[in-house]
Amino acid sequence: MEMSNSLASVHVASAGVPTRSVASVNQQSRPIAFGRYVGFAFGVGTQALFLVTVVYLFLFLRYGGTGAHAHWIVIDSLLAIGFCVPHSILLAPPVQRHIKRWMPGGLLGCLHCCVTCITLLVTFHFWGRIEIAIWRFTGVMNWAMLAGFYGSWLALFYSLYLTGMGYQTGLTQWWYWLIQQKPPVREFVKRGAFKYMRHPVYMSFLGLIWFTPDMTLDHAILTSIWTVYIYAGSYFKDRRLLKFIGAPYLAYGKEVTGLPFIGFGSLHKFR
Repeated sequence: MEMSNSLASVHVASAGVPTRSVASVNQQSRPIAFGRYVGFAFGVGTQALFLVTVVYLFLFLRYGGTGAHAHWIVIDSLLAIGFCVPHSILLAPPVQRHIKRWMPGGLLGCLHCCVTCITLLVTFHFWGRIEIAIWRFTGVMNWAMLAGFYGSWLALFYSLYLTGMGYQTGLTQWWYWLIQQKPPVREFVKRGAFKYMRHPVYMSFLGLIWFTPDMTLDHAILTSIWTVYIYAGSYFKDRRLLKFIGAPYLAYGKEVTGLPFIGFGSLHKFR
């Protein structure tokens, strides 16, 4: 590596370009150095934050919010949307390219996970509950809804396992950055639940927000907004995978629907 750099410097110098300018350009094109200790702490902290957020997410979706405020419709709606916006912005390629100017790419997954967790925890803390019920089941229907809720949690972790849990939380990318190795290329998964739908993770999350014995009005607002967001997220994820995987994903999409039951429009089988 040192020999090749020296040869490049000689070549540029012979062309009348100062070698110092080449070093400056190379230095400017690299991301600003991110301290190893800071990166280590950031990765460990992110994973701890993720575990805490999962616990609070379970409690929030199972039992609802405990707060109350005068303008609950506006505030709850803004909180539900507020989770969606930064989550989507961070996925935009221009934003990721900009972030890589000051943060190593191996930590982008942790940043995404961290922002998602923080927005969720803010939502849980400030959420206002209203006792107006859309439905309130008892008896057999109560148990059926709870079975669907707990089953959705199992389906979620199963789906994340298939896609690589470490990639979802940024753990895998962070670990390979820490040991200074290139992470393995993620395989295109077509097994298990992916044989029947393209987005089982999103489908599981829909179960978490819909299967509740007590659908209060505030929960209905959350469910409505997040359902629209999941539908939109599934569409844009298809677009990204078509771009990066290409023909194999197109062939896969022609055989498998996006989401069962709402697999219409953009989430139908590809044509």
